[in-house]
Amino acid sequence: MNTRPNLIYMFADDMGYGDLSCLNENARFTTPNLDKLAAGGMRCTDAHSSSAVCTPSRYSVLTGRYNWRSHLKHGVTGGYSQPVLEPDRLTVASMLKEQGYRTACVGKWHLGLNWHLKDGSLASTYQHEEHVDFTAPITDCPTDHGFDYYFGISASLDMPPYVYIENNRVTCVPTQIMEARHGKQFMRKGMIGDDFVPEEVLPTLTAKVEKLIDDYAGTNDPFFIYFPMPAPHTPIYPSDEFKGKSGTNEYGDFCLMVDHMVGRVMTALDRNKIADNTIVVFTADNGCSPMADFDELAKVGHHPSYVFRGMKSDIFEGGHRIPFIVRWPRTIAPGSRSDQTFCLSDLTATMAQVTGYKLPDNAAEDSVSNAPIWDGSATAPVREAVVHSSINGSFSIRKGKWKLEMCPDSGGWSDPKPRSEEARHLPSIQLYDLSTDIGEKVNVQDQHPDVVAELTALLTKYVKEGRSTPGKPQPNTGPKYWPEVRWLTEADM
Repeated sequence: MNTRPNLIYMFADDMGYGDLSCLNENARFTTPNLDKLAAGGMRCTDAHSSSAVCTPSRYSVLTGRYNWRSHLKHGVTGGYSQPVLEPDRLTVASMLKEQGYRTACVGKWHLGLNWHLKDGSLASTYQHEEHVDFTAPITDCPTDHGFDYYFGISASLDMPPYVYIENNRVTCVPTQIMEARHGKQFMRKGMIGDDFVPEEVLPTLTAKVEKLIDDYAGTNDPFFIYFPMPAPHTPIYPSDEFKGKSGTNEYGDFCLMVDHMVGRVMTALDRNKIADNTIVVFTADNGCSPMADFDELAKVGHHPSYVFRGMKSDIFEGGHRIPFIVRWPRTIAPGSRSDQTFCLSDLTATMAQVTGYKLPDNAAEDSVSNAPIWDGSATAPVREAVVHSSINGSFSIRKGKWKLEMCPDSGGWSDPKPRSEEARHLPSIQLYDLSTDIGEKVNVQDQHPDVVAELTALLTKYVKEGRSTPGKPQPNTGPKYWPEVRWLTEADM
């Protein structure tokens, strides 16, 4: 009989903290399945993705390493981009596989793949699409990074190619072009397979997860399923069952559909009588996207970013403070709550401690075990500080109540936008006391030069040493230049 815990990560795409009724007392719709998950476990109010956008957050959740240490210093990858994960980098999947876990990834990868062109070279941009050899095996896939099985899509659901990938091959060679779609159903023009219906992707992926749970439950091996959903990111496609049900707009309806898929996964665990021995994590890769239409939602009183400033892409809290629920009946008290500050990168060290795995110095350099939070034994902060990054590569560091932002602007899509006229007249850095100013409205950097100096020095140390946890210093990957790291000298970099 298997006594080691199973593990499921359910990773929503662009879902805001305020989109869960168990976290937002003023939510305009109810998320019953997520509320049930929280009632059976722990809801966390100060959880953060390492970045305010998709690709970098996925890098960190799998590796336990801050995304900006990879070669991707800003932005995200596309559907044909080359891999971000380094070939020998430990992932939570490879760590668990080494210990006898069955491992599967179902959903949106968005960390780059090696698509081969007909001349034998590798694709890197959408412009190469017509030259891609879709009959050839794809290399540097999830199955090359610790996963026994993969089924899903290469990047966001609004990015071509619109094909399913199973392990290292497309399930149907695309022969048609899908024209671009606009508005909340935004999708870029690109190749599409005959078996690919955008509106059916989320239910299709969920059914795969259910089938895996049914299959794995019949064995004596523990399992890890990473389920990076493509929703509620664009294209916003709620099925007929959910249209109009949220009382907000299509985005709210799509959030209800995501909640329903969470319920289906939970039901599969219950049906197989393995819920008590399964760690279930529900979280998101970053804050809500403006494609949800914040103004439209606000008119009916719904705020995806809750009380936080900003949105997806931003250095502000709305960019990277994300919903986080964890349930593990054997360890976590039902209905519990944690206000500890932590980062999704911490999941790797947490699972290492849970399974008794000793992490080497060159892995999970920015991961701190949250096991003391989960079992209620933590009497002090588990983390010294957390580093955040925005879409343009701007940095922020949070320690206790203080948050220092190394830019004068949002670092993303909110006002003041980077390099805007408004931003040019602002101080070059921002400091906020989140204990009294959770909305980041009053920049107090000029009143606390000692705090600015302390946090700048700590952030510099984290960058230069290649890690933010105890251990041997490690090299950062890729070019030493970060576009928005202006506080470092050339010698530091």
